[in-house]
Amino acid sequence: MESITYDVTKLSDTVEDGIRKASFRTCPVVCSEAIYIETEGDIIRKVQYTKGCNGNTQGVSALCVGRKVQDVIALLDGIDCKARGTSCPDQLARALKQL
Repeated sequence: MESITYDVTKLSDTVEDGIRKASFRTCPVVCSEAIYIETEGDIIRKVQYTKGCNGNTQGVSALCVGRKVQDVIALLDGIDCKARGTSCPDQLARALKQL
């Protein structure tokens, strides 16, 4: 039986004018395919999902902007969708942990 990993994969990570821009590929069990994140210091400036449930991913993204990275991790870490072992919000928390 094949082991499933729920971790995200970092695709890019750069800093320009104090803004960190990173993108991650999500694991295959969730609806979204990738997450783009911008932070300034420990504050989230932007979150954008590729694919996924459009309304839900936009809502999660909007609620994260202006919050501290660690606060968002605490809120989203471990959220499960349909007993998959992860979710689009959990994938964001996993990505934020890699920043």
